[in-house]
Amino acid sequence: MKDWENIFSQSHIIPPHKQRCKHAPSEKAGYQICIETLEGTPFRQGVLERSVEVSCQLRMTLFDSTYHHFFGRTWKSSTKPIKAIPGKASKILFNEPIYFYTTLIDPSIMAVIEVVALSKKQGGSKQELSCGFGIMSLFSHQLEDDSSIQSGRLKLYYGTPRSLLHPTLKDPNELNQHMTLIENTCIQYSVRPHKVLPTVAHLFPENVLVSGSETIPGIMPSCDNSGDALKKPHVQKTVICYLDQICLFLYPTLEKFEEELTMLVNSDWLPKDDGNINGGSVSIQERRLHIGVHNGWVFVQKPQIVVVVPEAEMMRGHSTTSLKKKNIAQQKLSSTVQALVLRSRIRLPEMVNHHGFALVFLLEYVFSIPNGIHSKTPSAASSTSYMHMIRWASWTPSMEQGSADVALPLQGGPHHNPSNNLVYKMPPANMSSEEVQQVESGTVHFTFCAGSENQLEKTRDFAETTSKELIQSKKNVKMSNSKLVPETTFSPLESQVGPALSISQLTTSPRYPAISHSSKTAMQYIPSQLLPSPMAYQLSHAELPYASSITHLEADMSESHPNNSNGEHLQELLFSPVHAPIVAMGTQTGSTTSLLSRASLARLHSVEFPEILDCNNEVAEVVDPSNPVNFNLQREEADYLLCNEIVLQFLAFTRIHDGSTIWPESIFFTFQFYRFHHVTTPRLQLLQLESSDIATADPLTHVLVQINKDGSIKKGSPGFQIKYSVDPGFLKPGERKWFLRFLALQTLQIDIWDGESLLLIGSAAVEMKHLLRQGRTAVQVSHDLEVITTEYEQDLMVMSGDTAKQGTAKPIGVHTIIKGRLHMRMGNVGRPPEKKLKRRETLPPSNSRIITMHDGRTGFHGGSMLSNKSMNWKQSVCQAHKLADLDSELAAMLCSRMKEVSIAYQQTNSETDTTERRKKERMMAVRQQESQENANLRKSLIMAQHEERTQHTRDLQIIEAYRERTKPECISSMLNQAITSNYTVYATLGTAEFFEFELKNPYNIQYTVTIEIDSTDLRVITDTREWKHFKELTSTVTPIEENMFHVQPNTVIPQLYLRAKETVYIPFKYQTFCVDHTPMLQGPDAESLRKHSQLSQYKSNAMSSRRIKVSFKTSDGKLIAILQVNIEPQPHVVDQTFRFYHPELTFLKKSIRLPPWYTLPGAPVGTPGGEPDLQVRCSDINIICDSKKMGPGEPQDVFIKVAGGPSPQIKRFFIALYIDPWLAAPIQIWQIYVHSLKRVDVSCITGQLTQLSLVLRGTQVVRKVRAYSSHPEELKVDPDGVFVLPPNGIQDLHIGVRPQKAGSQFIYLNLVDVDQHQLVASWLVCVSCRKPVISKAFEIALPVGGEKGCNKRISYRNPYPTKKTYSLYTNRSDLLQFKENYFEVAAGETYSIGLRFAPSQTRGQEEILIFINDREDKNEETFCVKVRYE
Repeated sequence: MKDWENIFSQSHIIPPHKQRCKHAPSEKAGYQICIETLEGTPFRQGVLERSVEVSCQLRMTLFDSTYHHFFGRTWKSSTKPIKAIPGKASKILFNEPIYFYTTLIDPSIMAVIEVVALSKKQGGSKQELSCGFGIMSLFSHQLEDDSSIQSGRLKLYYGTPRSLLHPTLKDPNELNQHMTLIENTCIQYSVRPHKVLPTVAHLFPENVLVSGSETIPGIMPSCDNSGDALKKPHVQKTVICYLDQICLFLYPTLEKFEEELTMLVNSDWLPKDDGNINGGSVSIQERRLHIGVHNGWVFVQKPQIVVVVPEAEMMRGHSTTSLKKKNIAQQKLSSTVQALVLRSRIRLPEMVNHHGFALVFLLEYVFSIPNGIHSKTPSAASSTSYMHMIRWASWTPSMEQGSADVALPLQGGPHHNPSNNLVYKMPPANMSSEEVQQVESGTVHFTFCAGSENQLEKTRDFAETTSKELIQSKKNVKMSNSKLVPETTFSPLESQVGPALSISQLTTSPRYPAISHSSKTAMQYIPSQLLPSPMAYQLSHAELPYASSITHLEADMSESHPNNSNGEHLQELLFSPVHAPIVAMGTQTGSTTSLLSRASLARLHSVEFPEILDCNNEVAEVVDPSNPVNFNLQREEADYLLCNEIVLQFLAFTRIHDGSTIWPESIFFTFQFYRFHHVTTPRLQLLQLESSDIATADPLTHVLVQINKDGSIKKGSPGFQIKYSVDPGFLKPGERKWFLRFLALQTLQIDIWDGESLLLIGSAAVEMKHLLRQGRTAVQVSHDLEVITTEYEQDLMVMSGDTAKQGTAKPIGVHTIIKGRLHMRMGNVGRPPEKKLKRRETLPPSNSRIITMHDGRTGFHGGSMLSNKSMNWKQSVCQAHKLADLDSELAAMLCSRMKEVSIAYQQTNSETDTTERRKKERMMAVRQQESQENANLRKSLIMAQHEERTQHTRDLQIIEAYRERTKPECISSMLNQAITSNYTVYATLGTAEFFEFELKNPYNIQYTVTIEIDSTDLRVITDTREWKHFKELTSTVTPIEENMFHVQPNTVIPQLYLRAKETVYIPFKYQTFCVDHTPMLQGPDAESLRKHSQLSQYKSNAMSSRRIKVSFKTSDGKLIAILQVNIEPQPHVVDQTFRFYHPELTFLKKSIRLPPWYTLPGAPVGTPGGEPDLQVRCSDINIICDSKKMGPGEPQDVFIKVAGGPSPQIKRFFIALYIDPWLAAPIQIWQIYVHSLKRVDVSCITGQLTQLSLVLRGTQVVRKVRAYSSHPEELKVDPDGVFVLPPNGIQDLHIGVRPQKAGSQFIYLNLVDVDQHQLVASWLVCVSCRKPVISKAFEIALPVGGEKGCNKRISYRNPYPTKKTYSLYTNRSDLLQFKENYFEVAAGETYSIGLRFAPSQTRGQEEILIFINDREDKNEETFCVKVRYE
């Protein structure tokens, strides 16, 4: 224990300036400073004359010149004797390495070296004298690797480093007039990076200068004679330790200790003139215990935070079986003396068998302080959390002992402690003995075990005996009330409960399916997820495997908040949204395991669904979806069947029984496959499977059949089939492997809609990796997909807690419901291509990311001078064209061209009007006859011919002038083609594509080259760190050069200096976030689907190709190279889909919460600061999207703000999430739909009918419409059937809302044209329902199981003097039914209401409300029946 205390007492560290810490990056960098020699004599003559022994020592401290702040710890070298040799320069050899790591890599961070003379006077006294100091610049030049060294001579100045704190030394450099240089004196040093140092950074603090010979527990000593353990550091082996049965005792009792504590806190926080605020006072909200392993320098890992509770509270939470184990006498003691106990076992994997390692316990109290304190407008409705450290203790275990029962005294007071916070005072020590002082401060008791967890089980057998011994030891200490410390024991089952929930804990959702929608039914069970695909994206996509269980987070709330600054700008608080965040759920496809019985499967497969046949008319090979897929890209590319015919068959739909009697009669699907058009299928009728055996009939499974326009069922095979033909004629060169990657990694997301009401039923997702044929002629796979819908909590409540502090967010839940199962079949049929392609069209382009410059010396193969398109170098024949056909401006100036156009126009019109043509021919014949008779007319003809020749001559002159004018441009264009290099980029949304262009200066003189790009999506990488990052990702082996580019102010055009004949590599990055946001139509579309069902070859507009031109120009405007980048967009992966319904013309504000990073599999353990920073990008520039982090150790939120349009507009956009600082590849891509609906607010009471009217406005034509509700049991419409909506008219639609539970919910109301199946109008009914007043309460116990229910009666008396008619309703129609829904009672009479309770198969308790309403459906009384199923 003394070793740890000695190390801890010497580890006082000054933190950096608080303003500097705000901008510090998270990446650590290690460095080694080597102090070699001190040359010269910095000591002034006569200073050390009377000294007997004089030695020299160097001291080094880090200094921030921006804020004039010393930080870290002062390093001291070994002492060296000073020997002055006359006539010879003094030289002292040190050769001492110094190590440190930091995140503050800034030129203003320096190291200050002080030369100190240590002397011993003749009288024996010692003296330390500062003889000078020097300032070492550490980060003025960036060092890349361990081989790069920054060495130099450090000049020394007279004085002490304290002078740097003087206000006149604002700029500490050698030109400062207040600094005097010591001549002929310097220190030789060197600085180099030390990249292996961050591997042991968790064992000593940041910004601390240490020698390799210093003792750092956890780092093995050096094996060589140098004694430098940090040159090649090695970490000592760790031992797993377990702590159990942790309890804390406070003096004299827990109740009195906390009473005194709260009284002192109240007197400190509350105003002096009043003891409380609006009846409130400071109270204890939570008691926390921080448990960690400390090596004297730092906590090896972040301490675990658990909640300790008083023993009495824990006893109430335990079972009666565990309580019977307690002694009666012990229970009496527990009523007077309580302990703070922990209900779980603590596992510490970071312990090391070293005397410098210790277990540290930090007891922290969380106080709830009313927000009205120190405010002019007090508010008693909310409070603020405030933390304070109460006690702490440390203990060094002995690993040889294995296990032990430990009792430690707690410490407190204003002393140095591992939390670096002030600790609550200790009891006065002047009136107690040493033994009593240890008990007065409090004690912590626990069972310790090192190594195996089985050893801890053996130690539990002695827990009761140990507890009794602890009680006996306390009897010797006489307290004021003579109370004994109670015994605290735990059973094995009790210790497995786990940590208690904390106010700072955040609940993360399990890994549910990727489709998220809004719905308002109860949460059901979600099956386990499928195994992920064995293939992962390479540089284009990174999967983020979310945790599959609920995880509770404990936030690190020990950091103190910085004080208010005197600057001009206010300090931003940590982000805490006022609207409830949505928990982002990981990607998962629905279960493919069939839940149907074998009889239902037999009937389903007996239906004659269309078969999937291969090119030989044989049934395709059946693939089991539960088997893993071994994907081999080479085998797929070598397949001779180049055409892939993808077949999707929708066969049947199975409903999930949830007590509802209203089901859709027809459904339709919407989805998008690869880069084909978005598909909306026609309506498909649901037909129940027929069965001769009633006992084995399945009323929930329905076959899908197509419907004619008149509503009749189409003849032919049931089901619906869509085929996509992906052949080499459809794919572009090099796109085949991207399509195969799409099948291997992507999931097809399908939305299922109600064909009548056009309401969303749910969504399903299916993996397409089983469509990879792997050399087979055809494959097929059958899936039973879960149709899932998801709802989120509404944003009506403000999150409680202090929004200025971290860890105050409440848990947020997501309700997910399985609506049914979709039975579908997928297939891939390989076929030979329809037309034989040439070899050059099937060869993909080169995969190299280095583009060689085309200098034109390889020869030019000819081509059109007027063509502005990229040339095909293998084509040497060019067809001649008329100039007028190539230039519309020239054609407009030529008279002959105008005549040709007029003649062509006359020819087209003459076919339509033959009568007018004949009249004109007769007129021309008459004029020709007259001209022959008249000589003057002949002269006019000659003049006409002459005029025509003149016009032809003029046209030839215009053409000649045109050729002369365009000749330089055409020649320049052809020459540009000779120096043009082409490169094809297959880009996906949000993924950065990196490549390099080899640029050579062809001239014998140097030039400054300007790089001009005609697109903002393509840019030159000017940051060396970003360049290096992408080269490591792509394994590109080319040289990197620092400060290669120069960017002029107020421009983004980079410039490059090129020497004569020099060749350099220019890094480029292409990245786009723009996609097509065209909203899809709501409703089935049969016409567009008919095109897709016939081997559709249409391509989405969002996937259009484009070209980007990059020009390399010299300073005098010469082009030395042109790079033409061809962009071929590819479909991107959608990891999760969110669908929000929001009122029209308002802003949608949502926070989507991500799970914590360190709960993910494979996350680094024990590396502080390893949590990555999240960055987000949106595909729509008009949408605000940002990432917010609430604090260290807490989850991150993605905040979006979307402007809603008019109803019923749908807005779609994508969000890409990155944890890479350079945005190389997104870890997640979210697709978000925002449905804009008309809003209607309804305030009502549970069980009572609330009526209101909606105004319907007619369209241009007469429509037959019908209203549909998403919750038909809670919202009724009148008229409830089909009615006529007159054109341009106004009609009222009456709705009645009767909620079945209190709270807030959304109900969707659609008005649909029943003839065209189009959405006419849509409303979002926002229901705010409050609880009714309970007039009577009943309780009944019913047996669990059985097929028969139970009949009961409740009496009701009519309190009115007249006869009354009442109606009965209940909020749980699935559990309770009435004998009569209406009854009449005479004045003053009593009526017995007949109740029938349905049987239950599970134990538990339910509250059933019975609503008694009058004739106007107003609630008269409400009864509550508590049913216990035993």
